[in-house]
Amino acid sequence: MIINKQSVFLVVDDVEPMRMVTSGQLRSLGVNKIVTAENGAEALRMLQNRRVDIVLSDWNMPVMTGLELLKEVRADERLSRLPFIMITAEAERHRIEEAIACGVTDLLVKPYTVNRLATHVEKALLSRALSSSTIRAVPTAKREPSAPSDFTPPVPVMEEAAKDTHEKVRQTILVVDDKEENLLLLSRVFEGEYRIRIALNGEKALEICQSDNPPDLVLLDIMMPGMDGFEVARRMREHPTSETIPVIFVTAMTGNDTRLKGMELGAVDFVAKPIDFDVLKPRVRNFMRYVELHKQLQANYDNMLELARLREDVDHITRHDMKGPLAGAIGLVQALADDDSMKQKQVAQLHIVENTVLQVLNMINLSSELFKIETGRFELDAKPVFIGEILRRIVEISRVTFAEKHLIIAIDSDVPLCERIPMALGDTTFCYSLFQNLIKNACEAAPEKSRVSVTLNEETQLRIIIQNKGAVPAKIREQFFDKFVTHGKEGGNGLGTYSAKVLAEAQNGKISLDVSDQENMTTITVTLPRYAEETA
Repeated sequence: MIINKQSVFLVVDDVEPMRMVTSGQLRSLGVNKIVTAENGAEALRMLQNRRVDIVLSDWNMPVMTGLELLKEVRADERLSRLPFIMITAEAERHRIEEAIACGVTDLLVKPYTVNRLATHVEKALLSRALSSSTIRAVPTAKREPSAPSDFTPPVPVMEEAAKDTHEKVRQTILVVDDKEENLLLLSRVFEGEYRIRIALNGEKALEICQSDNPPDLVLLDIMMPGMDGFEVARRMREHPTSETIPVIFVTAMTGNDTRLKGMELGAVDFVAKPIDFDVLKPRVRNFMRYVELHKQLQANYDNMLELARLREDVDHITRHDMKGPLAGAIGLVQALADDDSMKQKQVAQLHIVENTVLQVLNMINLSSELFKIETGRFELDAKPVFIGEILRRIVEISRVTFAEKHLIIAIDSDVPLCERIPMALGDTTFCYSLFQNLIKNACEAAPEKSRVSVTLNEETQLRIIIQNKGAVPAKIREQFFDKFVTHGKEGGNGLGTYSAKVLAEAQNGKISLDVSDQENMTTITVTLPRYAEETA
């Protein structure tokens, strides 16, 4: 992997040794410009004040978590496409799904090696396709793993056992003890089941744990000259390669203080000397099963990301391929309905067809665009919208749809008859979905033979007011625009008013509810930016 000399990497982690180690790993990959932050809030301030080309962030941090930082980044138009790698040991599927939904570029599961870091960094940079002036990506040169530095035991059988099992067994146990006889004893117990690596001191153990070939489990003595087992465990927790490796202390120290200190350093178990191998072997097997499951997390998360990207690509193609023909169909139906040669019955049938097509458009917006808006990845391409024509069409369709209720559905405007109705600045299909939902809801809520009015007021911004008889129940007024809030409507899903709010705000507009119990009246006001023709 070759990175442009000007590329800036931001490393976010609340643990200083982790920031230092990750920075060192990046430098070993040729990265020259690295900045660091100790939480999401500090990182966000840096992103708002300087150029950064990629973010590597821990998940769990005080002040602002990695996920909260991700949401802020994706909600900022200037930063929305910034490559963002989340570094985590998280195993809860719903939380990973949330990170993917929020637009994470890649997920890197702890523990990880420099090789895997390089792979994920390159993938993140390529996936977001930043400008060539910032990052130049070329095929990654394969990094050779560092040579094993195992202690050579005095008994040849240990070396042979490791060689014999290397190809058959993937899982590795590192045995750490300053007594060679203990190393030999433990190695022989597990040599037919796991690959065994050994270290006579804490320094060698730490070197192996933080190499590109870390073990899956460490059997660690506490009492050793130089660096004792507690110090080894503490320093393991300060390095991304060794941070989550399970440690079982094998020791003659069995007091409560020893156990407490070991647990604080992340030990998963204690085994007392002299060792009862009938107890130790099943414990090791249990933890190895956990290790195997944890190893699958990276593959699972990679698959989840690929599926999410594939789904997004399919959704994008589907939206693009469906919206064009549907918009064309609406235009054709509207032209036929306006033809004076059409009979009233034919016009009514055309309005039914138009309503059906509008419902399909609404489904597309609800199923795809809302998801992008909610996760901060929607970018508005604002264009002139003939809002008066949209309102007129929806009102005409509603008159046919709700004919059995004998409603008076009126549309009005404060624009003089001789003047042209002003246009909104937004998205035409969003406006169709927005007002179709609101007018439909008003007609459904209105009592039979009552009046539903739609009024377009021309101000600095356009104000559309929808009124109907029938007051929204007091218990849902404060949550009226929340998701899944509904009342007294069989089969209702509570998404109509929620989507209206989201679609209005996505077009830089506003929406509000006013209820008069005295007049038994509900009023919804939508404000949208006005298209200024003179400055277009």
